[in-house]
Amino acid sequence: MSTALKRLSDLASHFAPSSSSATTPSAPSPSTPGRKADHSHDFVHTHHIHQLSPTYWLWRAAQVEPDACAVYHKTASNQILRRTYAETAHRSKGLAYYLLKKKYKRVGILCTNTPAFLEAIFGIGAAGAVNVAINYRLKADDIGWIFDHADVDSIIVDAEFVHLLDGFRRQHPDIPIIVDTDTDGEEGEYDGAVREGLAYDAETGSKGWEGLETEVRDEDSLIALAYTSGTTARPKGVEYTHRSAYLAALANVIESNLNTHISTADRCHYLWTLPMFHAMGWTFPWAVTAVRGTHYTLRKVDYPEIWRLLKTEAISHYNAAPTVNTLLCADPNAEKLPEPVRVTVAASPPTAHLFETMEKVNLHPVHVYGLTETYGPITKGYHIPVWRELPIKEQYARKARQGHGHVTSLPARVIKTSQDDSGNWGSADDSVIEDVAKDGKEIGEIVFIGNICARGYYKDAEATRKLFAGGVSHTGDLAVWHPDGAIQILDRAKDIIISGGENISSLSLESMLVTHPDILEAACVGIADEKWGEAPKAFVTLKSGKEGSVSGQDIIDWAKEKSDISRFMVPKEIEVLVELPKTSTGKVRKNILREWAKGADREG
Repeated sequence: MSTALKRLSDLASHFAPSSSSATTPSAPSPSTPGRKADHSHDFVHTHHIHQLSPTYWLWRAAQVEPDACAVYHKTASNQILRRTYAETAHRSKGLAYYLLKKKYKRVGILCTNTPAFLEAIFGIGAAGAVNVAINYRLKADDIGWIFDHADVDSIIVDAEFVHLLDGFRRQHPDIPIIVDTDTDGEEGEYDGAVREGLAYDAETGSKGWEGLETEVRDEDSLIALAYTSGTTARPKGVEYTHRSAYLAALANVIESNLNTHISTADRCHYLWTLPMFHAMGWTFPWAVTAVRGTHYTLRKVDYPEIWRLLKTEAISHYNAAPTVNTLLCADPNAEKLPEPVRVTVAASPPTAHLFETMEKVNLHPVHVYGLTETYGPITKGYHIPVWRELPIKEQYARKARQGHGHVTSLPARVIKTSQDDSGNWGSADDSVIEDVAKDGKEIGEIVFIGNICARGYYKDAEATRKLFAGGVSHTGDLAVWHPDGAIQILDRAKDIIISGGENISSLSLESMLVTHPDILEAACVGIADEKWGEAPKAFVTLKSGKEGSVSGQDIIDWAKEKSDISRFMVPKEIEVLVELPKTSTGKVRKNILREWAKGADREG
């Protein structure tokens, strides 16, 4: 019996009536008014069901279009590598059989965006194992803690980051480390593992992909653990399931228009500026593969190289945080592209000014919002055709909203929260979940339920209970709900600045500051103030060529006299920096800025 048929048989057994029950369901009583007997259930089966897993899409792509280009990559040795879907699926299959041979069930990944990373995502899933991909920019002890917490039994690591595992290896000498050299034509441990897996498949019947887990027994089982950034505490392992990963990826195919091309590219040409380790690359490793797109993988964010690829490779899509797009548009190589590129923008709320700047060079924003706990994007700011009749500034302001829930999600909601006597925001009574008014004014917390919410936190029942308090998945993000159903973030609860009884949204203030002709980026935090209790302080960076020509006081004077910033929102202090502290995905680290504002040491 084939693997697929056996699974269907298992499912049929699971759903079949027990021996103590009747062999067929009881029909409704003929005397029941308006009801007829339903004979469709006389034959119990599960032929209309298959368990969802995005792992299937690589094998499917290789069958549908084996010679299509799956990967374009500049290796660690600066060689251009191209692989077809047939080749990529073959290598993933080899890794899967290697993991099956070794009985590895929880596989760590410590890599930058490489072909091996992409192959591993599918190979680990096909082996019925769980992948644990983490941020290589973390400190070595944090990396070791995460791999230990996740119970990994093997780790695939890029050669550049092997040293980060020194401490972990001393504590866990029996856990194998599989090194990928990312050099085309040079065999490393990873390539050896792929070859060993292919040989094992040949020795055990050459079942190929049909012998792998392209359809899992339980779609609610784990496919990955995605760890949060852990800026103020230990990271949490967010549990990703096969079903939700499948539906989140499918939503991204639709919402980012991966299968609809607005350029001359014959397929989606997706540029990997987003780290694959971040929330499983927002599920785009699966989504791009589902449409048989070409993955343009980058070892690092290199703005001149990104512009080279945009200009020469007909890139059709990429994902990036607002900061990455800001710096990309400010790069000397920036120029208007001949064809539009769809850019999925998330990680931190963008400004209307940024969207206007991007469109001038033919980078067209697809504005989404989400968290690690929602597989990345879960809402989209839709562009409504009637908006074209609005003034241009109002159009961009509406595009900058976080919008509506994704097509495979339930609607985003904003629920009532409360403020204590000190003005601090907190959740309302967990037992009562009540929506705010859809008036664009009342502030509440964004919450979700449904298909693309994470299952919970690994080995942390208390945090999971808190996440789902009241039966909804909490975000901690404050927003308003507009009459058209679109949500708009005002701030994280901890980022609201309360000055003299006024709630100042740091995001709103930042969006106004970046309209200054010389400011590139802005980030605002609250500082103590004797008169008002708290006041805004802004940290800004300047555009190229403007360094040293503009002071913080100059910007304060502009804010008071020439800008649209309300007087109570004008920063008390503005400090010009060379660079803002950021996470690996380009999100500004406001926890660090708060400490700097208090006078903390800025070294290290």
